[in-house]
Amino acid sequence: MPESGNSRLERVLAQLRLYEHPLLDFNARSKGEGVEVIITFKNPSVPVHTYYFEFHPRDLDHPQFEWSFQRQLYDCLHDYLVEMFIRTPQDRVERQRRGL
Repeated sequence: MPESGNSRLERVLAQLRLYEHPLLDFNARSKGEGVEVIITFKNPSVPVHTYYFEFHPRDLDHPQFEWSFQRQLYDCLHDYLVEMFIRTPQDRVERQRRGL
C-alpha cells in the first residue's frame, strides 16, 4: 500500500537521523509525491553549493528502502565531494587549450 507524502518524508528524516558527518548536514523536504534530500556544507565561510537529490514514491515505498537509501546517500556524497573541487587536471588542459 503506497504511503502518504508526509509519512514518506518522516521515513527519510528518520533515516537521516541515523547519520552524522563532521562536514555535512542532512535534511529533507517533500517534493510532489516524493522526497528531496538536502546536503549542505557545515562551514559557511567556504562558499560551496547545496546538493539536492530526490527519492521517488516507488523507492520510498519499497520494502528494502533502508538499504537503497544508504546506497543512494553514499553515491550522492561521492558526487557532492567531487563537485567541490575548485581545480582539476582537466581544468588546466582546458585553460591551456584556450591560451589562458
